[in-house]
Amino acid sequence: MGLTADINLSDSTIEISETPADLLRKYLGSRGYAARILYDRVGPEVEPFSGDNLLIFSTGLFTGTHWPTGARLTVTAKSPLTGSYGYSNTGGFFGAELRKAGFDALIVRGESPGPVYLLIEDDRIRIEDAGEYWGKTTDLVTDSLREKHPQSRVATIGPAGENLVRVAAIINDGGRAAGRCGMGAVMGSKKLKAVVVTASGTVTYPDLFKQVAIRMAKKVATNPASLLYRKFGTSILVEFKNPRGDLPGKNHQEVQFPAVEKINARALDKYVYKNSGCYSCPIRCARNSRVESGPYQCETEGPEYETIDSFGPMVWNDDMELIIYANKLCNNFGIDTISTGVILAFAMECHQRGYLNDDDLSLEWGDKKSILGLLEKIVYRQGIGDILAEGVRRASKKIHPDTEKFALHVKGMESARQEPRTNRGLALGHATSNRGADHLYGLCTIDQTHNREAADLFFPGSTDEILDVFSQKYKPDMIKLAEAYSAVSDALGVCKFSTLENYALMPKDLAEGINALDPSFHFNGESLLLAGERIVNLERMYNYRHGLRRKDDLLPERFTKEPVSLREEVDGVLTDKIYIKDLVVDIDEMLDGYYALRGWTADGVPTVAKLKELGLEDLIKDLVGEKL
Repeated sequence: MGLTADINLSDSTIEISETPADLLRKYLGSRGYAARILYDRVGPEVEPFSGDNLLIFSTGLFTGTHWPTGARLTVTAKSPLTGSYGYSNTGGFFGAELRKAGFDALIVRGESPGPVYLLIEDDRIRIEDAGEYWGKTTDLVTDSLREKHPQSRVATIGPAGENLVRVAAIINDGGRAAGRCGMGAVMGSKKLKAVVVTASGTVTYPDLFKQVAIRMAKKVATNPASLLYRKFGTSILVEFKNPRGDLPGKNHQEVQFPAVEKINARALDKYVYKNSGCYSCPIRCARNSRVESGPYQCETEGPEYETIDSFGPMVWNDDMELIIYANKLCNNFGIDTISTGVILAFAMECHQRGYLNDDDLSLEWGDKKSILGLLEKIVYRQGIGDILAEGVRRASKKIHPDTEKFALHVKGMESARQEPRTNRGLALGHATSNRGADHLYGLCTIDQTHNREAADLFFPGSTDEILDVFSQKYKPDMIKLAEAYSAVSDALGVCKFSTLENYALMPKDLAEGINALDPSFHFNGESLLLAGERIVNLERMYNYRHGLRRKDDLLPERFTKEPVSLREEVDGVLTDKIYIKDLVVDIDEMLDGYYALRGWTADGVPTVAKLKELGLEDLIKDLVGEKL
């Protein structure tokens, strides 16, 4: 077991202690461990930008080891975007360096009188002045701090975090983002500009664990999906999604994009100059792009699928160079590309319907000046950007009540880049995610990838209907599994591209790794998923204490009341022939099934029996006034 640091920026005190072994055993580490800390120490009375809010950087049992994709780090806090449970997950090398320095978690509280950064050199932590870095973009800060502290890894915020933009991100290793839930804004509220880590040691583990990890790495590396991602990255999803209407456009007014050939993996290919990967990753799916000349000249890691859709179809833009440039700007500014794209599309639809204008920008669909101009106005809270920087839920209330109909969010967080009407698994996943509309909280892929092997393993006896993305049957079963396995993946510090994206590694494989790492663990696949369910229920209880119920698990009306039809695609070109009509989501039907499977009430509240089953008896006292 490693160390946990409690850092108070208000009085510059630092306490380092051994991480409680019982908590790691129960919650596995990283996301699970941080969720427990947040539950115990940040209640409903704490405001997200208060010094009493915690910002927790946490690593998993596999982070920094030989385990394939063991690079992940979780950043947790009460979200300024949702006002409830929030976390973000990131790859790269920063998390591995933090684990090598000996830390399971950094718990940051308080608010510094002036800008500071944390300097971590092995198990020593200092608070350093960051006045010279305040106001600078993440690329400049990273380069400067790495020059000052050679061989270090840096996580930093940009102007968006400093300006408390509620969708601000934390950027590590230059191009990796802890993007969702506004963690960068929490960091900015504490006047914490960066965290710098240098480790001279390594994570130690038994030879048996290394042998298991090498064997699992081969399984991941040779999986067909891994080979596809290594060649094309996540941009390959564009051409898979368009034919089935899962490529949202014009703020989800459209679900297919006519100019898909201009923004797909092959369009991106001409700008890619190398592939790269995170620490201990055999997939290496990152594609580094370069625009050689012109107004969008730049070099960046990415863009990934979510960014391509956010700055492509969502704002009705088909210029790949602009998408690459916008990706670079978002990294430099320190802002989430997913939420930002939805905010831009919301603003453009507000203009389309006569609710919003700007003196400098047309706000027309696809207008390049408006896309980049709005982005900058949001980051620096200029003009209408000050309203949009609050996220679509808050912005819609300030612009006009009618705009709430197309402010696309769940629990306050902007929708991820899937189309709920044509992707029913992630429709339910967006709704039930405890951090708001999100695809990675419960990464539901069995139906999307037609993974019969996984379907037969987890749902024996199911019919072919389980693989139908348009069918709502089995979706509660799939999301319950996906949420538990996603929690396990995050808690252990591994990328879901090795687990839920393709099921290259099954829960039993991760259990074998844990037991090899520490023989005192006795996990199998089933008990490991139970640990994941424990984390999900803990997070659900956190939101319950903040007043969230079934009403907060609903999707925007666009997905439940505005039907869409799909056109056939031939050789990459959309035709006028309709092959499926009038699709909408019946979210209530799926919620009923999901709550029943979870052992929750019809209002989405964990029962006393469920909490006892999961070893969460101490949370029962918080079920105030419930008939359970």
